[in-house]
Amino acid sequence: MGSGIVEDLNSESFESDVVGATGPVVVDFWAPWCGPCKMVGPVLEKLAGDHGDKVKVVKVNVDENQELAAKYGIMSIPTVILFEDGKVKSQLIGARGQKDYEREFGLA
Repeated sequence: MGSGIVEDLNSESFESDVVGATGPVVVDFWAPWCGPCKMVGPVLEKLAGDHGDKVKVVKVNVDENQELAAKYGIMSIPTVILFEDGKVKSQLIGARGQKDYEREFGLA
């Protein structure tokens, strides 16, 4: 797995990059107008840099991918979900610090 964040997955790339992934994937459901989402972005970029060998970090713009947001019950953003083997394993809603994500997603 590489380090860094793959920006803005769509439905097709979500299927291959998240559902079909062999390792854990952290997905940030966000929107450009969302203030707390802007706070989470740099935190997840750092998380990807620090743990890129263990987990892939991607983003989904909920405005452009409303069907994905609905499919995963995203009612509030930012919502950050850990997928393993294509299934939701853990989820955090709202802006958090890196330590919270590391602890919740088993990266600490």
